[in-house]
Amino acid sequence: MPEQTVSIPVARQLPKPRDPRLDVLRGLALVMIFINHVPGNFWEDWTSRNFGFSDAAEGFVLMAGISAGLAYSAGFRVRWPWQGVAKIWRRAWTLYLVHLLITFSALAIAAALARFADMPAMLWKHGMGLLFRDPLGFLVGVPTLGFQIGYANILPLYFVLLMAAPLVLWAAVRRPLWTLGASALLWMAAAHFRLTLPNYPTGGWQFSPPAWQLLFVLGLVTGIMAKQGRRLVPARRWIMGVAVAFLVLSLAWMNLPGFGKTGNHLLWMANQQGVPGFMTSFSKPYLNLPRLLHLLALFYVLASWGAVRRACASRLAAPFALLGRQALPVFALGSITIYLIQGIKTETGENFALDTMMLGTGLALQFAFAAARQYWPADRDAAARAAAAPPAPKKALAA
Repeated sequence: MPEQTVSIPVARQLPKPRDPRLDVLRGLALVMIFINHVPGNFWEDWTSRNFGFSDAAEGFVLMAGISAGLAYSAGFRVRWPWQGVAKIWRRAWTLYLVHLLITFSALAIAAALARFADMPAMLWKHGMGLLFRDPLGFLVGVPTLGFQIGYANILPLYFVLLMAAPLVLWAAVRRPLWTLGASALLWMAAAHFRLTLPNYPTGGWQFSPPAWQLLFVLGLVTGIMAKQGRRLVPARRWIMGVAVAFLVLSLAWMNLPGFGKTGNHLLWMANQQGVPGFMTSFSKPYLNLPRLLHLLALFYVLASWGAVRRACASRLAAPFALLGRQALPVFALGSITIYLIQGIKTETGENFALDTMMLGTGLALQFAFAAARQYWPADRDAAARAAAAPPAPKKALAA
């Protein structure tokens, strides 16, 4: 009798549902970055930078690292991770092109305002005047990322971090704590000695990649462990207490003038006694210690407090999650829009009604763009599949 083969169903591991917190928090960061990049408006006083030492930029870089750890770490568990390297560098190339798009769009907006609206002031803001003072230096500096106009500094930083990400990921999936230790040492050296990449023709990068890489690496390791269902820092009540206490301290420091003045004096005294400057000041370009600690405390609370997950999963948070899922195109649109708004404000100054209308319109465009990116591709794919499907039998049509 021939041997019968019995097929046994194999249980497949269902994909884990997407954590809503990352998308929602990234969407909120995009909104705050957009508002903060239009100086001199009423609403910037209500963004996160007024309630603590760090702001949305630090959160954006940390979440970029978390997303990269979640998306790319699996490709670096093999011996030769060339496909993973190619995937990351393709993304980095996209970031580079988007940065150039933002830069030249800003120049076009400034030129259009000067020619058609008699508003030439933007041509000389944010370093754009270099185009007229040193056109050859400008044309060399922009495509090499050696020169970056104001408010267009985050994507070059992200580009450099992604270019280095394959090596960091390869190390982090094997020795995460050693990788974090090396990253922390590099941050300390960069913050203490003020190391950054050189600009061309003059100066240095607004955000020091050797310093800011610590946030990105922390995010990478966090994402790697989250992919495995683990936490980088365990949930403990005493850690939560310390984090909340530091957030309250930061809030008081920023909003109680007497408290903040006393704190700044104490930090100055500590510096005079030999404590390194990166531990006693609030420099953003070099990610000094108070800013770093504030962001880590904030994200620990957000990651450990169950109410945050429930709030991010609610319907009220869905629009921000939509922004977060389409972060790069939304960021690009918002970045281009802020140059137009800034150009108009060079003539109008601070005007609550006009500023609110312009910011509201800009945000509405970003939400609409994110929705179009999210939902229209599915409709086009469905239409394409329907067009490619073979025609139904005549009998079926008749029925």
